[in-house]
Amino acid sequence: MSVTFAQGFSAAGVAAGISAVEGKKDMALVVNNGPLDAAAAVFTTNRFCAAPVQWSRKVVADGHVKAVILNSGGANACTGKPGYEQSQATAEKVAELLGASANDVAVCSTGLIGELLPLDHVLSGTEAAFAALSDSVEAGENASYAIMTTDTKPKTVELEGSTGFRVGGMVKGSGMIAPQLATMLCVITTDAVVNAGQLQAALNAGVEMSFNRIDVDGCMSTNDTVLLLASGASGVEPDPDEFNDLVAKATASLARQIVGDGEGASHDIRVKVTGATTEDAALACGRAVAASNLLKCAIAGNDPNWGRILSSLGTVSPEDAPFDAEKVTVDVNGVRICENGGAGRDRSEVDMTPREVHIDIDLNEGDAEASVWTDDLTHEYVHINADYES
Repeated sequence: MSVTFAQGFSAAGVAAGISAVEGKKDMALVVNNGPLDAAAAVFTTNRFCAAPVQWSRKVVADGHVKAVILNSGGANACTGKPGYEQSQATAEKVAELLGASANDVAVCSTGLIGELLPLDHVLSGTEAAFAALSDSVEAGENASYAIMTTDTKPKTVELEGSTGFRVGGMVKGSGMIAPQLATMLCVITTDAVVNAGQLQAALNAGVEMSFNRIDVDGCMSTNDTVLLLASGASGVEPDPDEFNDLVAKATASLARQIVGDGEGASHDIRVKVTGATTEDAALACGRAVAASNLLKCAIAGNDPNWGRILSSLGTVSPEDAPFDAEKVTVDVNGVRICENGGAGRDRSEVDMTPREVHIDIDLNEGDAEASVWTDDLTHEYVHINADYES
């Protein structure tokens, strides 16, 4: 059901002719039917942020969003004033159809950077999406398909709290995935009775532990957007801790699905660092290892090359993560192949046939820990990105 799992939301996904793939659904619309229209968001930190990001930042600033219009097939990034005017025109079209204000309509785009969108297709697609709006399971699924680019499958989540409130969501993301923020368009909906401040706090915490801790290829997008919308339609005021936990579970599930659908990936890799002096230190070490293309290539070849793990770990400065190199241990899928900074058991003992590869690094310096997820790097990743078009 995706974004329509929570009460008070309708959605649609249609083919507007934006994508280069003929007949592909490429425009989604999500509408909050209330009674509340509270909203929170997190956006890319890329300095070349796209026109829809610039527009949506202004929209979400007051904590209210009535609708979100999303397209695949073009990023509308690095397009200057004309691109911004396209985002505004799209929001105005949605507002006209809904009888709302354009200042309450967020806009999201994904696809090829540097080209304007075919605005006539965008506007006609908006009308088609409005006509197709429904709160059905199918409508939510159609919306999740419409935002896909190189994704091989839709990514959705549905969760329910103990008092009956719901959280649903959808995300797209397969390449250009790196921490701060992992590359995607994401819409999460809830029918809980919560205000914008509660939403922002829950979203910030959830994103930090999920989307900010995955890395497929080390590349940051210009269009990253995560929106959390509340309709209040359940009438339930949730326990704050339970609500925060459910949002965190939703973002974690969606982030994990992105890693599982990384472009061309044959292994999903969890890098867990323990024994650090602080969580930030553990995270710095985990990110350094997860970003190693040499390690990713080795794992693609079913080689648990611990030397590449240590060499990446060693790039982290002592100020960021103090540790004694001669005390570090590394386990891969439960086999300790590095002991005290040197060789452990033979790496041929490691079973690399599972899709998931677990790399456990113990710095033996403290009690803090952190985990990062990444993928391996295959020939297929190169093929996809050598031939990429929207």
